[in-house]
Amino acid sequence: MFGALIQKIVLIGKDEQLRKRLLFVMGALILFRALAAIPIPGIDVVALAEFFSNNQFLGLLNIFSGGGLSNLSVVMLGVAPYITASIIMQLLTIMSPKLKAMYQEEGDLGKKKFTQYSRMLTVPLALLQAFGFLVLLQRQGIIPGLEIFDLVANVMIVAAGSVLLMWIGELITEFGIGNGVSLIIFAGIVAGLPTTISQLFFTFDVSQIPLYIGFLVAAALIIGGVVIITEAERPIPITYARRVRGMKVYGGISTYLPIRVNQAGVIPIIFALSILLFPQMILSFLVNVNNAIVTAISSVMLNILSNSYIYAALYFILVFLFTYFYTAVTFDPNTIATNLQKSGAFIPGVRPGRTTSEYIGRILTRLTLVGAVFLGLIAVLPLGMQAVTGITAFAIGGTALLIAVSVVLDLLRRIEAQLSIREY
Repeated sequence: MFGALIQKIVLIGKDEQLRKRLLFVMGALILFRALAAIPIPGIDVVALAEFFSNNQFLGLLNIFSGGGLSNLSVVMLGVAPYITASIIMQLLTIMSPKLKAMYQEEGDLGKKKFTQYSRMLTVPLALLQAFGFLVLLQRQGIIPGLEIFDLVANVMIVAAGSVLLMWIGELITEFGIGNGVSLIIFAGIVAGLPTTISQLFFTFDVSQIPLYIGFLVAAALIIGGVVIITEAERPIPITYARRVRGMKVYGGISTYLPIRVNQAGVIPIIFALSILLFPQMILSFLVNVNNAIVTAISSVMLNILSNSYIYAALYFILVFLFTYFYTAVTFDPNTIATNLQKSGAFIPGVRPGRTTSEYIGRILTRLTLVGAVFLGLIAVLPLGMQAVTGITAFAIGGTALLIAVSVVLDLLRRIEAQLSIREY
């Protein structure tokens, strides 16, 4: 196994195109980490650390900012506005047949237009989130009172940082390898590991050893489960009809169509967290408004969302639903059936066309059920540990671990695909 790993590394070094892509990814992530270290002016570091110490909401949001929120950097919002914009655009495909046709039927040009609309929507969302956070932090005493001009300037800086991060993520996707947004989130998680490990080392308590063991067992279960479900697939046999052209016979070969148990990858978790965090951010802002009714309603809603059991239930449901939703958007059985029919291929025992589409759809629905339930359970497992132990870091660490493992698997799969192309 170790020899095979060394061989893969040697192959990566020999492949010039893959080497350039990986170096581009490393350079972009280094730039991102440099931006995450540049704070906005006038921060009370002590008040900031105290504010973050026991706040699960901000801890989870810090994952999306790649650690930029914990020191209030110029990219403190991270890719959260872009993810929220992408979710809104994906949801609009259900209500708008034109957007659905643009995304699924118009090829690369349609997807480029769709992505452009997501970018445009990111700007107002970034401005709104920046304003909400700055006002919230100002009222908490972390940022000193800002005049109108200073507040507008800081909102513009933070929103521009988020848009810049979105652009870096898309450059990684285009010129690097892997999904740029996921890699940025992964880089933030990895960057926070040294701090987390050092904190555990300095606050080590012998009486907490069972909890540490429980956390390690949960981490092993999450890693093993995600690897198994991500790599699992259901092959559908495909046969190409024999065709005679001149003196040659084409087709007659058999292959298979692989359908993954988890087609959506890590996207449902990111989407679910975005949906959970966005209302909490708005409510955290409204709870300090000088209106008794608005403050009371916001406080009640915030307390409901802060309840660990309700939060875990909503998290599970959203991960489950988004797994189905994203799979339906990215994998269309009708398109697969049409392409098979056009290429002279068929599934043995299944009529081409609509029957093939229904057959693939039934298999996809059953497989997605397994993937969605498992992904939801793995997502809420650390929250269950937090409810039992009362340690917030378990919930945050479990979510970060889930995202990190999924991103690494996706990156390794893409590198393997590039190496396979080189061999052919």
